[in-house]
Amino acid sequence: MNKNNKRPVVFLDRDGTLNEEVGYIRDAENLVLINGAGESIKRLNDAGVAAILVTNQSGVARQYYPESHIGVLHSRLQKLLADHGATLDAIYYCPHLPVKTDSSFSGVCDCRKPATGMIDLAYNNYPELDRQKSFMVGDKVSDIELAKNCQARSILVKTGYGEASLKELQEKKLSPDYVAEDVCQAVDWILSKLGQ
Repeated sequence: MNKNNKRPVVFLDRDGTLNEEVGYIRDAENLVLINGAGESIKRLNDAGVAAILVTNQSGVARQYYPESHIGVLHSRLQKLLADHGATLDAIYYCPHLPVKTDSSFSGVCDCRKPATGMIDLAYNNYPELDRQKSFMVGDKVSDIELAKNCQARSILVKTGYGEASLKELQEKKLSPDYVAEDVCQAVDWILSKLGQ
């Protein structure tokens, strides 16, 4: 793609944003899409907007399950999205935890949100992505902080931990660019900002 034909991008959190928040998912069958999430990703796909997952998954560092389990969960996520004709353009996850555990995944990293490592990697791997037309959708304070750190427009969804995060953001005097009831409303707002 030429410089004038860059692709808008939406970075999305997973738990509490695309799928229901149920804590650490040890059984893949417990990964269930939030109502409308599949259709919302399909709308991004149809509009030519990249949809990229960026998710902290410290269950590995906490030794709740092996790293391979994250792949199992993401295969299920992609299948559930495919049932709606939707797909994620890429999936990035951080398995680390910045506290000392007996796991080789413990310690400070540059990929755990709100650090920008996963998004930096996405931009390196997909140079056609338009940083000027980038959005971050999530239910946690770290998602909104990540958006600020990488100059993306931030959308807090009220699903998952969203309601609690909204209070915490107010205490920190941090304002998302938009507060949405769910990912469906977030995508409505994003597409309106892109003129679609």
